[in-house]
Amino acid sequence: MRSPFSPLYFLFFLGLLLWVIFSIKLGLITLTFRKLGLDPESALTLLITSLLGSAVNLPLFTLRVSAPQPPVERAGYGLLRRPPVPFTGRTQVAVNVGGCLVPVLFSLYLVKTYGVPPLHILAATAFVTFVSYLMSRPIPGVGIGMPILVAPLSAALAAIFLGEDFRAPLAYISGSLGVLIGADLLRLKDIRRMAAPIASIGGAGTFDGIFITGLVAVLLS
Repeated sequence: MRSPFSPLYFLFFLGLLLWVIFSIKLGLITLTFRKLGLDPESALTLLITSLLGSAVNLPLFTLRVSAPQPPVERAGYGLLRRPPVPFTGRTQVAVNVGGCLVPVLFSLYLVKTYGVPPLHILAATAFVTFVSYLMSRPIPGVGIGMPILVAPLSAALAAIFLGEDFRAPLAYISGSLGVLIGADLLRLKDIRRMAAPIASIGGAGTFDGIFITGLVAVLLS
């Protein structure tokens, strides 16, 4: 009789657990896109585009930084830790395709499709921008850091009070643009103090950057 703690059983239950977690996340993402009026094919195309684009940073310009190299914390946990990128005294400012360009273009699509009033967009985005700037901070050697749920909760709250019949698109638009402006664009002045090898507008891309902020905001609104 095999022990229930054998490696084979452990791998089986680990795979089952991962499958359940993935199914739950996929279901939530499907529900979120449905609230935005996207069919499954369009939602899948948007997800794949954002996922692939999260690995692409388009260089804009390079800054010479005189700050000393600080101790660099590895991003992630356990086996998911990424090796640190060496700092050479220059910071390359770039735009992340999956975490910046895709959310901005999708926001423009939502504005055109749903006809969200400009004043509502300005008010909601300004609120999320203010909160994002207030709660974000430069982390030497890493980049700009901010609690992950602050922006989605702020965007959802703004959409609930201002959204009316277009609550979901307003939550996505204000969440995406608010973080982009408040935690990225307004923080460009802090680049020289971070001593990071690359400053990517759009954060880490798809699943912990601006794109996912908009989706969580829609789910909460």
